[in-house]
Amino acid sequence: MPLTIDACAAQHQGDRKEQQDRVAIFPHPRHKGVLLAIVADGMGGHTGGALAAEQVVHTARTNLEHFAPGEENPRYLLENSMHEAHTMIKASRFINEKDPHSTAVAMVVQPGHITWGYCGDSRLYHFHGKHLQTRTVDHSYVEHLVASGRITPLQALTHPNRNVLMTSLGGENAPRFDFAEHNAPSAGDNFILCSDGIWAYFSDDELGCLLNENSAREACQKIIRLARERASGSGDNLSLVVIRLQDATRKPDHRPA
Repeated sequence: MPLTIDACAAQHQGDRKEQQDRVAIFPHPRHKGVLLAIVADGMGGHTGGALAAEQVVHTARTNLEHFAPGEENPRYLLENSMHEAHTMIKASRFINEKDPHSTAVAMVVQPGHITWGYCGDSRLYHFHGKHLQTRTVDHSYVEHLVASGRITPLQALTHPNRNVLMTSLGGENAPRFDFAEHNAPSAGDNFILCSDGIWAYFSDDELGCLLNENSAREACQKIIRLARERASGSGDNLSLVVIRLQDATRKPDHRPA
């Protein structure tokens, strides 16, 4: 079945003084139907976080331009991009003394194959229709506590150390990357990549319904609006990418069940 891609990237500064996230969707410059989506949540004072996130996105875009779909493994594209970004961010610490670091979640879409990877607590969710298929597991202290059974997922949402990361790009230690893939993409597959400024305000079920019942652009608009309402004036930067796979023979407004 031929598929079309409905995609949108969106941001909001929230209630922070600066937008330190970066988000992008890059089509491959030579291969139709191949794209890279990425969200980077930068951290560090005096614009350091913004510089780190910018480096993550820039490195991914540069590597995509040299990527040969069908000949090279997209996992290597993601892994090399994160390694290179980590090295560049870490080197910049000695120049600007701004302690920059960043999370990253990125996905490569190709005909018949989707691959994603991440570092930190920016997430990817994969739904079919409104039903959750998988989501990334945060590289965070509270996720470690949940996995070990010491706290519940509900307790993790309000834990005082919920923002403590176990790994990041540009940190002192070598970063940890995790990867996954989806080898049979089909109409009704919906994906969201987002920073913690988004996922902190939504259940899995609610995100699934929002992606399934709206176009990518409409979903982004509604998710940002709801996150802003729920933040009550104390919201983080908001960044997300929504990607919906649709049957190319159907009308664009078709909603998979």
